[in-house]
Amino acid sequence: MDGAPAAESQDALLEAFAERLGAAREERLAQGVLALVGRLHDLIRDLRPTPDEFSAVLGFLTDVGHNTDARRQEWVLLADVLGVSTLVEDLSQSARGRATPSTIAGPFYRPDAPDLPDGADLCRDGRGQPLDIAGQISDLSGAPIPQAVVEIWHANAQGCYENQQPDLQPEFNLRGRFRADASGRFSCRTIRPGGYMLPKDGPVGILFQRLGLGLERPAHIHFRVAAPGFRTLVTHVFDRDDPAIGRDALFAVKPELLGEFRPVSDHPERFALAVRFFLAPETHP
Repeated sequence: MDGAPAAESQDALLEAFAERLGAAREERLAQGVLALVGRLHDLIRDLRPTPDEFSAVLGFLTDVGHNTDARRQEWVLLADVLGVSTLVEDLSQSARGRATPSTIAGPFYRPDAPDLPDGADLCRDGRGQPLDIAGQISDLSGAPIPQAVVEIWHANAQGCYENQQPDLQPEFNLRGRFRADASGRFSCRTIRPGGYMLPKDGPVGILFQRLGLGLERPAHIHFRVAAPGFRTLVTHVFDRDDPAIGRDALFAVKPELLGEFRPVSDHPERFALAVRFFLAPETHP
């Protein structure tokens, strides 16, 4: 019985906050904020942090903000490694059936990648094992989608994106935008990407090291596919032979996204990757 007044006081806090939200003009925003506050209050009641522990949490969130700038998005990284970003993607496509699963775009996407002719080489510094990519864009019935726009970007063999290393890699290295032909096909040349570790030096990386959690990402290539009348697809294709394939720190690996980087028989140092993407129509539930 001694705890009853305290519990009533805690409930009154949330009720008072909900009452203040009654005048909010954006109902969906108010609904989300109230749900968030309610869960935060429940969490505080469950964990009962001391004032010092609460201050440490606020300090961590402050550090996340200080470590976010034009080249680094620590808030996105935090959402990614907690599985929140992937959960949002999964919920948004829960009824797409045969459609290729979408994944997070990641912090290294650039919308200004150059347009390139079919078969062009993305590698601008000539470093890495050559990789030939051949792709097919289809609708859910398997019919080709002509003239789809396909954007491609990925890390180099050392696991670094060009906008992470502006002084070491050429501008737009390992990036490009292609247009599928009348049969929904596209192709390009590039190099085999390497896996990498997420940054360890920021507050998110330090937290995960304290928790003993891994920060590995298996090798992958990003694709963004857009066509009129279809939902834009943003996805990865992973190297199924990468040793970290079962412990992706961002929870993005799915069976449909495992690719085979096959050695070319008459060129053992060259690899080939075949991909096929199924797009859902805009009206798909």
